[in-house]
Amino acid sequence: MEPERYLRYWSGENHLESMNRCNLPPLSSEYTKDVGSKSHLVTANPSIIRQRFQNLLWSRKTFVDNMKIYNHSYIYMPAFSMKTGTEPSLRVYYTLSDVGANQTVLFANPNFLRSIGKFWKSRGIHAKRLSTGLFLVSAALGLCEEVAIYGFWPFSVNMREQPISHHYYDNVLPFSGFHAMPEEFLQLWYLHKIGALRMQLDPCEDTSLQPTS
Repeated sequence: MEPERYLRYWSGENHLESMNRCNLPPLSSEYTKDVGSKSHLVTANPSIIRQRFQNLLWSRKTFVDNMKIYNHSYIYMPAFSMKTGTEPSLRVYYTLSDVGANQTVLFANPNFLRSIGKFWKSRGIHAKRLSTGLFLVSAALGLCEEVAIYGFWPFSVNMREQPISHHYYDNVLPFSGFHAMPEEFLQLWYLHKIGALRMQLDPCEDTSLQPTS
């Protein structure tokens, strides 16, 4: 099973730990053995709200029920980076607020997103848009003392040349030309090699990196 993208990092003198997941991944019982269930921050692309939840224009119960698995997590959305993302992001905010959900919606600063895009473009990542994972790694590196990432593998086979799906829960690929995943991977691997972060590629044996409930 191909793992999801998640980040685990530590910050501050008290060694606060945070588990962050990308793009509203399912955490139902058939997956928790591999990916755990703990979450502190979960990203949600507006495109997921449009495609999976009909832009919250009809019944919102399915969306609210799906969000319960994230407990008291923050839901991080790029509401103002593109015009098409504003409406679905606001719908998420008001939906969760109206039902008194445990989750808190956070909107990414569009200036930060633009700056990160320019930074990585100057280092050889040429894509229409960076992946959510790279945005989140970039934020973590600016805030935290230690960063560990897992599931950042952009290829269709693993290191043992066995076929794997794009996500652990589906094999839906990004739009062609939208992301430059291999280029991102090379940059992250370089950061791993110089000790700026820790990238886990093999199945987790170290209990400090294993997902926990």
